[in-house]
Amino acid sequence: MTMAFESINYTYPGSGTGVHDLSMTVGPGELVALIGASGSGKTTALKLLAGFTRPQAGLIRIGDRDVTEVTAEERRLGVVFQNYALFPHLCAWENVAFPLRVRGVPHPIRRAQAIQMLERVGMGARVGSMPHMLSGGQQQRVALARALVFDPKGLLLDEPLSALDAALRVEMRDEILRVQRQSGIATLLVTHDQEEALSVADRVAVMREGRIVQIGTPRVLYDTPVDAYVAGFVGQSNLWPGIVEREGLVGTSVGPIACVTGTRTRGDAVIVFVRPEWIEPLARSPRAEVAGEIAGETLSDRFLGPVRRIDLAVGTGMVRLETHLRTPVSAVRIPPERVRLLPPLE
Repeated sequence: MTMAFESINYTYPGSGTGVHDLSMTVGPGELVALIGASGSGKTTALKLLAGFTRPQAGLIRIGDRDVTEVTAEERRLGVVFQNYALFPHLCAWENVAFPLRVRGVPHPIRRAQAIQMLERVGMGARVGSMPHMLSGGQQQRVALARALVFDPKGLLLDEPLSALDAALRVEMRDEILRVQRQSGIATLLVTHDQEEALSVADRVAVMREGRIVQIGTPRVLYDTPVDAYVAGFVGQSNLWPGIVEREGLVGTSVGPIACVTGTRTRGDAVIVFVRPEWIEPLARSPRAEVAGEIAGETLSDRFLGPVRRIDLAVGTGMVRLETHLRTPVSAVRIPPERVRLLPPLE
C-alpha cells in the first residue's frame, strides 16, 4: 500500500510556516525519512498524512483512495510518537490490544494477537508488565507493537528514538527496521537524527521552509547534494565559495583546486564541496605546482575514537578533514575526482 502527498499546501494561521506544494510517495514496503531543521515542516507533513491536520489544498492518497477528507481513524495508519503515549493503567498486552478493543475485536482474540505482536518485537516475556516497570526502549517496543497490531495500511514514526540514550537508540533503530522489513509496510519516519535517517531509510527527503529540497537514496543525498544547504545539513562538509579560473581549476579561499568544471566557464561563481573523509593527509610537503595540495596550520585536532577530525587554517579559509591516522597532519591533498561543484549561494 502506498502513501502519497499530491501538491499539498498548509499554512498555520497567522504565519507563513507549514508545507508548500508538497508532493511525495512512499511505496509499498519502503521506509522514507524526513529530515530538516526545526520548523522545516517535517512534523506538519506527518500530521497531514495521519489525518490530525487537514490540508488547505492538494490531495492525500493511501493506495488508490483519496483520504484528504477522511478522519484519522478511518485512514488505518499506525503511529509511534516520541513520548510513546502508553496508558499507565494498562499492562503491556492491554496497551497493544487497545486498537483492537476500540474496533470491537473480542477479548480472547485481541489478547492473543497482542501477545503475538509483543513477541515479534522481543517483548514476549513482559506481556503483563505495567509501563512504569519498563525501560524506555521496552516502552518503545510496546508502542511499536501497538502501532502494528491492527494490520495498518502504513506506519508513521514521529521522532521515535529521541528520548533514548545513544546506545539504546542504535539497538532500537535496528529493531524498528527489522520489524518494518518483516511487515513490508510503507513507513514515513520523521527524525532530526541524520545518522538514523541515513542508516535505515530507503530514501531520505530534506525539507527546508516547508518544501522538499532534495529526495533520494542516502548515498545519493550524501555524495551528490543538489546545493550547499543540503551539503551542509547532511553530515560534515567543506564548502568554499569559488570562481572558475579555467577548465579544470577553481580558485578558492584555501587556494586553487583542481576538479571537473564541466560546462562552467571562466568567471562562473560556484561552491566547492568536499567531504572531510575524502581529503587525504600528506606525509610530505605539498607541491606548489599541484592544485589541491595544501599546507596549513592546525586549529583543532579532535580525537573521536575511530577517526580524528582536524581543522587546518589555510590562507583565509579552513580545511576540515577526517582521518584514522595518529600521526601529525599539516598538509593535505584534495583529490580532483572527489570535488563537487554546487550552485552559488543566492
